[in-house]
Amino acid sequence: MNEAAYRQLEARASKLEAVVDSLSAEREQLAAERERLAAEREQYRKLYLQTLERCATLERGIVASRQTERHAADDSQLALQVLGMLLSPDEQAPTPDLSEETDPDVPEREGTPRRPSGRRKLPEHLPRVDIEVLPPEVQQEGLAAFKRIGEEVSEVIERRPESLVVVRLVRPKFVRIAEDLADPSPVKIAESPERPIERGLAGPGMLADTIVRRWQDHTPLNRQQSIYARDGLELSRSTICGWHEQLADLVEPVVEAMLRDALEAPYLCTDATGVLVRAEEQCQRAHFWVLVAPERHVLYRFSHKHDSAAVDRFLAGYKGYLVADAHSVYDHLYSTGDVVEVACWAHARRYFFKALSSDPERADRGLALIKGLFRVERSIKTAPRKKRELARREKSRPIVDAFFAWCDEQVAEVLDETPIARAIRYAQNQRAALTRFLDDGRLPLDNNVSERNLRREVLGRRNWLFLGSDEGARTNTLFVSLLASCQLHGIEPWAYLRDLLCVLPSWPKTRVLELAPAFWKQARQQEDAQQRLAANVFRAVTLADHAPPV
Repeated sequence: MNEAAYRQLEARASKLEAVVDSLSAEREQLAAERERLAAEREQYRKLYLQTLERCATLERGIVASRQTERHAADDSQLALQVLGMLLSPDEQAPTPDLSEETDPDVPEREGTPRRPSGRRKLPEHLPRVDIEVLPPEVQQEGLAAFKRIGEEVSEVIERRPESLVVVRLVRPKFVRIAEDLADPSPVKIAESPERPIERGLAGPGMLADTIVRRWQDHTPLNRQQSIYARDGLELSRSTICGWHEQLADLVEPVVEAMLRDALEAPYLCTDATGVLVRAEEQCQRAHFWVLVAPERHVLYRFSHKHDSAAVDRFLAGYKGYLVADAHSVYDHLYSTGDVVEVACWAHARRYFFKALSSDPERADRGLALIKGLFRVERSIKTAPRKKRELARREKSRPIVDAFFAWCDEQVAEVLDETPIARAIRYAQNQRAALTRFLDDGRLPLDNNVSERNLRREVLGRRNWLFLGSDEGARTNTLFVSLLASCQLHGIEPWAYLRDLLCVLPSWPKTRVLELAPAFWKQARQQEDAQQRLAANVFRAVTLADHAPPV
């Protein structure tokens, strides 16, 4: 080959290499562009699924309202399987109807008595005023011209203005008649009756009324000021607030004793919600915590941060089961083994409910199985512990096993970051904690008791909007703890607080737990408590059927 031909080949080779390099660069650009487009497509897909989910939520009208979570899916294919798990072999399965409500808070409808129709009879304990209405002819001619043969009686409810009473404490002064006028005897005068606030303007009944209005009826202080003004009493907000801060110091030992007693319970339920606290430049976000010892106490605490330190402050030294959500602030408690995690099936259910719009088939399947668990719980709600454990072992465990087996099958098929993927992975991550209720009949299936009690603060927050200070938060949690515990035990809150403020100032500090709502009915039967209540002149004034003691 001559030199010219060789150079031509080199030139062609150089051109081919340039073309190859150009194609390689273009290929790399196209690959990068493809990856970018794939990433954008994935982002748009996520946004599309989120938009579908939000639209479906808005259509159902359940924004910010968990009470309206209803699942009415047609899960007839699961009917025989689920009912077979629920029923023992000798029981005959009825016609399946799995389209009923699935909210764990909704009670079972079967056997519910029908509500009486028509106007209700007015309560007998209300005072009555008889007004006799005569016909015009009888008024003109007089009763002597007519004979009374009967009567028709109807009742109308009416309301009088608020009954505010000023109690005048008259303490006469006496001196003994002495024979020797040069040596007069000292003046005798009775001690002033004991008050919740020393030398305070308000008695226990009035103080209890302001507390109940503020934290039971969620009436802010400015509205209370207007209400009392309409009844003829000018009362400033600062005055009422000052009363509550002083009373907080009085009732704090009772609430602290309730907390110590709650920490002895075999299991506790807890949850938290945000709240705003007033600051110089702008409100700061803080948190309310609720701690429920079922059938005993409902307690509230306040913290600036939602962290492990806040959890330690009100759960210090606790050993037992803790029913809570899967938040990481509780994880350090479980590491030692002193506190055992119990997860909430209502939380798990909520994830599947959110996936209904984007993946209805899988979401329906998960919800149908969870629904079966709540059906079992409703049937054994009042059963003793051993029977609950037996029913859970025979009926609930097969459903739980089927649920997690289904989750294991589906986890590889669902798309990442979709609502159904989050639901399945949440359940898998919480598997041990979700199955813990099967081994102990005392443990609940869900943490709804905490959420229900936390709504008290949420409802109040909608009225007073924010807390004025840390001291205001402390006062709030103390009185809300007492009021929520009263509701737990069916105690009328105003009468309880009135009587509590009557006896608490001189009550032995070592026995303050007796005054908690959980033990109040027994404490009122004690002779000591009855004597203190009967001797309180302010309490006697609030009782319409009794005169003040002499």
